[in-house]
Amino acid sequence: MAEGAAEGEGSHTPRTPGHTLGDAAVPREDEPEMMVSADVVSVLIVDDQVPFRLAARAVLRRTDGFELVGEAADGDEAVALARELRPSLVLMDINMPVMNGIEATRQIVAEAPETTVFLCSTYQRSDLPPEAESSGFAAYVNKEELGPDLLRRLWDERHPA
Repeated sequence: MAEGAAEGEGSHTPRTPGHTLGDAAVPREDEPEMMVSADVVSVLIVDDQVPFRLAARAVLRRTDGFELVGEAADGDEAVALARELRPSLVLMDINMPVMNGIEATRQIVAEAPETTVFLCSTYQRSDLPPEAESSGFAAYVNKEELGPDLLRRLWDERHPA
C-alpha cells in the first residue's frame, strides 16, 4: 500500500501526498466538475509528517460534516491541490520542505479567497513567525489540541449558518 494510504475508507482513500482522492475527484473532460454538497466541508490536509496527517484524518472521520478530499506533504503540493480541488478548508502545517505553510497559505488565499486556511503547528500562538499574520489564515490550531469539537467550533465561528 502507498505511503499515506489507509484501508477501509472506500473510494475516498488517500493514495499518496500530492494526489486527489478517488476517481470522482478528477472530472473527465466530458463531464462537469463534481461539487461537494454545500453541507459538507471539503478538507485538504497539508503536513510533511505522516503521523499528523493520520491524526488529522482520524479527527475528520469523527467530525460530522467534514470530508477529506486530499493530502499534500509540502506547500508546493498544497497550492497545486488547492487549485485543483478547491477545498472549503485547508489544515496547513507551517514548517515543511519545498514551500512553507505560510507562503502556501498566502498563495491559496490569493487564488481562492473563499478557501479557509487553519494553520496547524506545535508553536504557541504567540510564537508564530511574524509573516504568518499577513498570510491570510483564518485560525491557528496547536496540533496537540486538534479534535472534532475544536474543528467544528472554529469552522462555525467563521461560517455561521
